[in-house]
Amino acid sequence: MSTQTESMKRGPAGLTPAPLGRHASAHLSRHRVAYLYLLPALILVVGVIYAGVGYNGWVSTLDWNGISPTPRSVGLGQYGKALGDPIVWSALWHTGVFAVLTILVQMALGLLMALVLTVPVRFANLYRVLMFVPVVMAPAAVSSAFRAILQPDGQVNAVLDALGLGGLGQAWLADPSLALISLAGINIWQWTGFSFILYQAALSQIDASVVEAAQMDGASPWRLVRSVVVPQLSGTHATLAITGLIGALKTFDLVYLTTGGGPARSTEFLTTYIYEQTVDRFNAGYGAALSMILLVLAMALTIAQMAAYRFGRK
Repeated sequence: MSTQTESMKRGPAGLTPAPLGRHASAHLSRHRVAYLYLLPALILVVGVIYAGVGYNGWVSTLDWNGISPTPRSVGLGQYGKALGDPIVWSALWHTGVFAVLTILVQMALGLLMALVLTVPVRFANLYRVLMFVPVVMAPAAVSSAFRAILQPDGQVNAVLDALGLGGLGQAWLADPSLALISLAGINIWQWTGFSFILYQAALSQIDASVVEAAQMDGASPWRLVRSVVVPQLSGTHATLAITGLIGALKTFDLVYLTTGGGPARSTEFLTTYIYEQTVDRFNAGYGAALSMILLVLAMALTIAQMAAYRFGRK
């Protein structure tokens, strides 16, 4: 009887269960190892990014040129100055127009190309490569190339003239009414391939049976795309909208290397105005305040877009 009782205590196959404390200790040890792997990234994020944001927030409360050892505290005065600065509001307007143009056109063209390449097409892989190559090109190289191409004596006007359409030639980057649209066109050329890749990946995840059922019900290709395909790409739409908006708010090199914010500030973005205030005019406090406004605006718009996406899925 005692032998049977002892066997029951030892459990299956005669193995004695390990004490609970030993399991908890091993579990805690594994977690410590995981935290050690995360530690370098955590130090980088906290020590560089968050600390940098905190320091920038402190500088935004100063009247400081970035060099003087005796900065003067002005509290929230720099933010009040920004709210009353007409250049800030025009820069935000330019950013909004730029964002709407680039996001909508890039999404439309990317989706169109992704749909076209879902059917067998000769040289499909070549088309995919050609669509994505601009995405990996350096923005500085793209900006410099298009600055030359869009000059009054550049290649675009030369091609129009050769086609007998010389009357359509313009000073694309020197005309205040065309410069912002021209910048949007350059951005669309470079980043449509990004939308194309995401849409192509999303299209490959759509259940083929749903598409086949719609075709059997007599849905036309347009109705199939509008009522079946596009709604199932809502996650990709949201991702592209968020990344496009953040990208528009962060746009600097394209503007700085093509128009410099001109002519007559018609392409001034908040990023170029921050650079002007901080580097050219040595107004570090005001530039830091504008940077904080840009950060808060980007976070608020991202949160609003994510909330709208979640609400739309309910």
